[in-house]
Amino acid sequence: MSDHHASSVPKGPPGIILFTPRIACGLLGILIAAMVAGLNNRVAGLVLVDMQGALGFASDDASWLNTVYSAGELAAMPFATWCAITFSMRRFHSLMLSTALCLAAIIPFIHNLNLLLTVRALQGLCSGALIPILMMAALRFLPPHIRLHGLALYALTATFSPNVALAIATWSVDHVEDWRWAYWHVIPLGLMALGLVNYGIPKMPLVLPRLKQGNWLGMCLGIPGLAFLVIAFDQGVRLDWFHSPIIQSSLLAGIVFTCLFLITEWRHPTPFMKLQLLQRRNLGLGFSVFFILLIVMSSAVVLPSNTLMHLHNFRLQQIAAIGLVVGLPQLVLGSIVALLLYQKWVDARYLFALGLMCIALACWMASFITSDWRIAEFMPAEILQMIGQPLAVVSMLFLGTSVVQPMEGPYVAGIINTLRAFGTVFGASVVGQFLSQRSKIYHEQLLDQAALHTHQSTPFNINLAQLAADISQQATILATADLYRFFAIIAVVLIPIVLCLQYIPAPQLQTAPKAPQPNDSK
Repeated sequence: MSDHHASSVPKGPPGIILFTPRIACGLLGILIAAMVAGLNNRVAGLVLVDMQGALGFASDDASWLNTVYSAGELAAMPFATWCAITFSMRRFHSLMLSTALCLAAIIPFIHNLNLLLTVRALQGLCSGALIPILMMAALRFLPPHIRLHGLALYALTATFSPNVALAIATWSVDHVEDWRWAYWHVIPLGLMALGLVNYGIPKMPLVLPRLKQGNWLGMCLGIPGLAFLVIAFDQGVRLDWFHSPIIQSSLLAGIVFTCLFLITEWRHPTPFMKLQLLQRRNLGLGFSVFFILLIVMSSAVVLPSNTLMHLHNFRLQQIAAIGLVVGLPQLVLGSIVALLLYQKWVDARYLFALGLMCIALACWMASFITSDWRIAEFMPAEILQMIGQPLAVVSMLFLGTSVVQPMEGPYVAGIINTLRAFGTVFGASVVGQFLSQRSKIYHEQLLDQAALHTHQSTPFNINLAQLAADISQQATILATADLYRFFAIIAVVLIPIVLCLQYIPAPQLQTAPKAPQPNDSK
C-alpha cells in the first residue's frame, strides 16, 4: 500500500484511529486469517489417516505432524502482538499469513517425514501469530459502541472454526476425494484475507528501537519451553506418559523453561506479556475459568464425534452434521449475546453463568449415552452446547477486557491466546487420559462379570470374538458417560466462581465519532 493511505486515515485524538469502512475491511481480513489458522490445525488433523496412507507414513510417525504444528502455534502466541507493534501490524500480519499459505501449498508434495515435520512446525509458528492480532486489532480499532461485536467475532476462533472443521474435512476427503485439499482449502480464504488486510489496515511506522528493549532471554526460554509442554501433553497418552523417556524429558524441560520464562516476564520492564495484569480479578480469575471451560467445551463436537467413530465406525461425512449444528449458528449467536451485554438490565456474570448451565445440562443429557445412540440422540445436547458456548465465551471476554486500558490490549491478547492454545492441547490430553483409564477399569470389570456369567454356560454356545467386541464397546460407552458427568460437574462448579467476578455495567451505546468532513463555505 502507498504512504498516501497512511496519511489519509482519519484520526481523532492523538494515537486514536477512527473506525471507517476501510478499517472494517481490514478487520474482516484479520478475522478470516485467524479462522484460517484454526482450520490449518483442525482439518489437517482430521484427515491424518488419509494423508499417512497416501504418503506411506506409519501412524505413530504421522501423529507428530499435529504435535509440531500445535507446538509452533503455542510458541508464537506470547510474542505475536509485540512483533505486530514493533514491525507494524500490517507488515507482520501479511508476512506471517503469506508464509503460512505458501507452506500450505507445498506440504502435500513433501514425502520426507523430517522435512515435513519441520515445515509443519514452521506453519504452526506463522499461523499461531495470526490469532492474537485479531483481539489486539479489535481492542485497538473498534469504538466502544461496537467493540463487543468485535469480541464476539474473536470468540468464533473458539466456537466456530474448530466445529466446522469436520465439514471441511468431509468435503476434502469424500467430495473432492483428494486429501491434499485439507491443506489447500485455506489458500483462497487466505489470499482474500491478505488483500483485505493490506487494503484496510493503516500503514504504521516501524518501531525498531523496541528491539533493544525486548526480553530476549525470556523468548529464548519461552519458545522451547512451551513447545516441549505441547510435545509432552499431546503425545503423553500415546507414549504412556512417564514410561516414555521422550515424555519425561519434554515435561521436565517444558516446566523448567516455561517457569523461567514467566519469571523473566514478571521482572522485565518491557515484557511480551504483562503478567501483573492477572492480579486483576476479572483477568486472573476469569482467564482461569476460561482455561477450564476450553477443556469442557471439547464435549460439544470432539467427544461425540470420536465416540461415534469408535462405536459405529462412522466416517467424517456421517458426523459432520454435529460440527455444523454447533458451529454455523455461532456466526449469529455471538452478536446476539453482544447485543444482550449492551442492555443495562443485563449482568454479564449471570449471562456467563447461564452459558455454563447450558453446557452442564448438555453434558448431563449426553451422559445417558447407550450403544444405540446415533447422531439424532446427541442433537438435544448439541443445541444446548450451541447456545451455551457463545453465552459463556463472549461474556467472559467482555468481563475481562472491560478492566483493560487500550494500551494494555496487546498484553491481554497475548495472555488469553496463549491460555487458549495451551488449554486446547491440555484438554485433549485430559480427555484422552480419562477415557483410557476409565475404559481399562470398565473393561476389567466387564471381563470379570462375563467370566462369572459364562462359567455355568456351555463354551460352545459362546462367541468369544463377539463377546470381546461387546465388552470393548460397553467399556467405551461407560467411560464416555463418566466423562460427560465429570464435565457437567465441572461446569456447575465454575458457576459460583463466575459470580465472584467484578460486576461490569453495560457499555454506553453512543454514536461513534465521525471522520472529519471538509467545512462547507457559507
